[in-house]
Amino acid sequence: MNDSSIKQGWKWLQDYARTFNPWPNVRVMGTNVSNDLLAGLTVAVIALPLALAFGVASGLGPEAGMWAAICGGLFVGIFGGSKVGMSGPTGPKVVQLAAIVEMTRLANGAPDAKFIFTLIFLSGVICVLLAFLKVGRFIYYVPYSAVSGFMCGIGAIIILLEIPPMLGFATPSSVIEAIKQIPYDVLHENPQALIVSVSTFLTILLWPRFAPVKWLPGPLMGLIVGTSIAYFGGFDIAYIGAMPTGLPQIHLPDLGLLTTRFNEMIGPAFALAGLCVFDSLLTCLVADNMTDDRHHSDQEIFGQGVANLMCGLVGGVTTATATMRTVANIKCGGRTGLASITHGVVLLALMLGLAPLASHIPMACLAGILLKVGIDIIDYRVLPVLHRLPIADAICFWAVLGLTISVDLLVAMGVGITIAFVRAIHELGNLYEQEVITLNDLEYKWPGEETMPSDLKERVLKLRLEGPMFFGVSDIMYRTISELSDFDYLIIRMMHVPMVDMSGAYLLDDIVEKAKSHGAHVLITGMRPEVRVRLEKLKIIEKVGKENCFETFEASADRVKELELKKSDLTGASV
Repeated sequence: MNDSSIKQGWKWLQDYARTFNPWPNVRVMGTNVSNDLLAGLTVAVIALPLALAFGVASGLGPEAGMWAAICGGLFVGIFGGSKVGMSGPTGPKVVQLAAIVEMTRLANGAPDAKFIFTLIFLSGVICVLLAFLKVGRFIYYVPYSAVSGFMCGIGAIIILLEIPPMLGFATPSSVIEAIKQIPYDVLHENPQALIVSVSTFLTILLWPRFAPVKWLPGPLMGLIVGTSIAYFGGFDIAYIGAMPTGLPQIHLPDLGLLTTRFNEMIGPAFALAGLCVFDSLLTCLVADNMTDDRHHSDQEIFGQGVANLMCGLVGGVTTATATMRTVANIKCGGRTGLASITHGVVLLALMLGLAPLASHIPMACLAGILLKVGIDIIDYRVLPVLHRLPIADAICFWAVLGLTISVDLLVAMGVGITIAFVRAIHELGNLYEQEVITLNDLEYKWPGEETMPSDLKERVLKLRLEGPMFFGVSDIMYRTISELSDFDYLIIRMMHVPMVDMSGAYLLDDIVEKAKSHGAHVLITGMRPEVRVRLEKLKIIEKVGKENCFETFEASADRVKELELKKSDLTGASV
């Protein structure tokens, strides 16, 4: 190993150490102590009912939601890349996890805890690997039409899944089941469950407008109101039931499962990890806009990976950076990871001592809370202008929305990004220009033009290329190639070509080949250094000949006259 490789490796290690070092997060925790403590306490109060509700919605139980919120608060607060981000279970991730739980239930109907928590642990490992690969910067390339369709789809899923429990029935296993079940549930609703769920929902909706105590969040008040109505009314409806207290049960990842069911596990694990990255970084972008700060995307992914590893170990649902809790943290004055850690510590204290109180919370109450979450997730900025969206954006939005609801969240995002990618390539291709004319048709004169006979100029084609030559311009280039005919010389002007990829290089090669098949000479002018390097590597310049590549058009025109003179001399000599 030479010194250069050692230096490169050492530089690589230093770069990763700086990227994932938690010390900068820890160092600033003493700069805003009082506000961070108050913000962390407030967010913990907001997170409590949501964590319980998300745990139930996942199919793993309310305690799973609580342990995820605790892990998100403690570990992302230390290792995360956003100083103000608040992590825990989120709507999109819980919807995805709930689908996986339903598909892998045991014969007795219970969740396959060993499989699920090993899967969550594996998703954390994948997040850590994605952080090392530095994929965070790609969040900025996700089109807004895909984001909007995704958020509206998630909101619709949550709303549809929570209508049956609001009416006193069990939560459906899928959106399709919910749609089939809702008509029956509406006709046979449980009035007591409906009273609790509607009271909870209205309390959350109206509390911010009339609240005498501004720091008391609406979800907590909704939880108190709904639970109180059910308790004092003696309602005979479904409740959360007993929750375990004390330290969590440890779920070590099952290496046997990873071996025997790897193919069954790797897809969902990547789906959870991908959704974690997407969900978290979108929230971080929102936080950046509110604080005029900038998060570190790869470090945030790393922090989420650590948190999900821990969720798999302690039996929590998956985590991501949560928008509502992050916004609440910022509004309450939280500015460092101390607020996130405080939020996690408060929830941990509740789990260790006060968990039995949660057994009295009605399922309909949690459904009312989640209904408000689903409504809030919908993107209301886009809805009023849906009918005026450009056709490509509209296709992307509706495709993502429909696939999110009917198929899979990650599939929906993949399709949305693909549609946006194809559209972008099409738009870039439209920026590309080309022109094929003879030298007689040139609108300007160049030095030495008067010495070139008109009949020679008629046999010289000038092909002007402008814009990037890449795979997106293949159709245009092939049409250009088909237009080339009746010429002895072809001057390809590339002064305004900023880049050439392999597709563009071989398209140029096709032009050279066609010219040679006509017995014509090819000359190239004005190549930029980076373009020339690429064409040399792919041996396109070798086919043209370095003696036929020039900096200026005038030099190429002189070369044409030189070649014509040689041809005349040879003709004369043969005669």
